[in-house]
Amino acid sequence: MIKKSFRITSETGIHARPATSLVNVAMVFESNITLTALRKTVDFKSIMGVMALGIYAGTTIEIKCDGKDEIEAMDAITDALVKQGLGKEL
Repeated sequence: MIKKSFRITSETGIHARPATSLVNVAMVFESNITLTALRKTVDFKSIMGVMALGIYAGTTIEIKCDGKDEIEAMDAITDALVKQGLGKEL
């Protein structure tokens, strides 16, 4: 299992469009991937779960990947977060 923390830097937080994009990245991988924010943990492959968190600018999130492709999954999610200007790694 690997995990990373990020600070959300996007002024609009993670709303519908970026949430969908991130979930689509996570769904490609076999590993179990969770997203923790605001004291709640959800399956990162669930758009409803991610949207329910209500992640806003300045929120610290933690992503955990556990499985045979966990490194590739974390790399892809990190790239998506940074390239879309949603957050930065802590």
